[in-house]
Amino acid sequence: MSHESHLAPEQIRARLSHPVVDADGHWLHYGPVFREEIRKVGGATALDGVLSVGKGTRGALSMSIEERRRRSIAQECFWPFPERNTRDRATAMLPRLLHERLGEIGLDYAVIYPTAGGIPRIKDDAQRRAACNAFNVVTMEYFHTLLDRLCPAAIIPMHTPDEAIEELEHATALGFKVGMFGSLPPRPVVSVTSTDPEVARFAVWYDTLGLDSAYDYDVLWKRCVELNVAPTFHTGVRRQGLRVSPANFTYNHIGHFAAAGHAVCKALFLGGVTRRFPSLRFAFLEGGVGWACMLFADLVGHWEKRNRKGLEENDPRSLDRRLLMREARTYGYDDIVAALETRDGWPDPEAADLTGGLADLDDYAACRIERTEDWRDLFVRPFSFGCEADDPINAWAFDRRVNPFGARLNAIFGSDISHFDVPDMRDVLPEAFELVEDGLMTAEDFRDFTFANAVRLWGDVNPRFFEGTAVEREAAAVLAASAPGAGETTDGGGGPARSPARTGSG
Repeated sequence: MSHESHLAPEQIRARLSHPVVDADGHWLHYGPVFREEIRKVGGATALDGVLSVGKGTRGALSMSIEERRRRSIAQECFWPFPERNTRDRATAMLPRLLHERLGEIGLDYAVIYPTAGGIPRIKDDAQRRAACNAFNVVTMEYFHTLLDRLCPAAIIPMHTPDEAIEELEHATALGFKVGMFGSLPPRPVVSVTSTDPEVARFAVWYDTLGLDSAYDYDVLWKRCVELNVAPTFHTGVRRQGLRVSPANFTYNHIGHFAAAGHAVCKALFLGGVTRRFPSLRFAFLEGGVGWACMLFADLVGHWEKRNRKGLEENDPRSLDRRLLMREARTYGYDDIVAALETRDGWPDPEAADLTGGLADLDDYAACRIERTEDWRDLFVRPFSFGCEADDPINAWAFDRRVNPFGARLNAIFGSDISHFDVPDMRDVLPEAFELVEDGLMTAEDFRDFTFANAVRLWGDVNPRFFEGTAVEREAAAVLAASAPGAGETTDGGGGPARSPARTGSG
């Protein structure tokens, strides 16, 4: 989405009656210096872990296309950061400069994630835990005097609940309020016994932390509630599955954050996590909200047909065999009639017992959905979705005409500053505001998108999250208005609730 000319950040800010919160900015730690600081804090083990992350990308870029194709290795991102705009490059590297320029960019407060997505995926357990621990210590040293306007995110490894809890407790003790939780940790396929590393990297399944997980992550979600931390996921899947083009990074990149978010969000919902932890909030960053709108509609649509009552329509035991035989004899073929007669009128005599060994046939059993309002409580309210400024699909989140039950999903504005898709940091707010200029978002929608939804994401879990920040007063007003008994019932996305647009069959 692009206009030939758009308003400057200062012009947009003059029109707004609310602050702007960036829910997903980035910074670029300067490798040579940062690695030395990692070594000082975490020793050789932490440093080896950090160095192992860079080897994968540089190794892939050093290969020929033919070699990547032979080994099924994806083309990696080259030239990943803006360079011509040197002031922005410096801003990405220097948190104090970012703090000074935040207003110039059009932002009041920003949650800043590391550009280090591979660290929570380090294969060696000791190196991964040491690297995350040291990374968080060094990060807070950079940001601890800037917390009024910048909120750094800690890295939380997720290979086991125990390691996640240990680092989460360490990070909160350091002063972190936001965590970048790893997701989709690879697990070995037990039936594959080959020790060949080229085979082993394909013989894995990816743990979605909710449904069918290798571990019970409920102990972690419980600790998140106790520590007032809303888990946010910033995981991509561009090096696996259908995103392993050896020659085209864009092919691998498009949709990979959405695919990762889709998998984890769906697993948390169907695994009953949002039912068991109603006060917890989760966010899936950088994948936009289009996939979430589709997932929400798909989940509702499947529930209407596959809930306990809906399944009765497909129960083979409910078949009227006499009616089937009568219709077959009237309209069928002799061979079909003969085959049915040998089966006593059953098209598939074994079908009733072929249910995969399930004790409960209801795929939504863990959600315990009994009324349409449950969808607001279990999906709409607890999940937030990070959207980049130039994505026109952001408007979909607020369109009650198309979302089931007239819902507005929690789209949150993420600048993605410091990365290649933001050549000029001052363009992010104007690009987001184009949806208002084009009539695709209302002023209320834009307020929720760039401010209130982010406040509710972190403030619902931690009411003191915004104390001492540049947006403390305005955030407190949002939280007070959305508190139980405040006088306005909301659907989780900030707007008034509406009657359901559709109803289920169970």
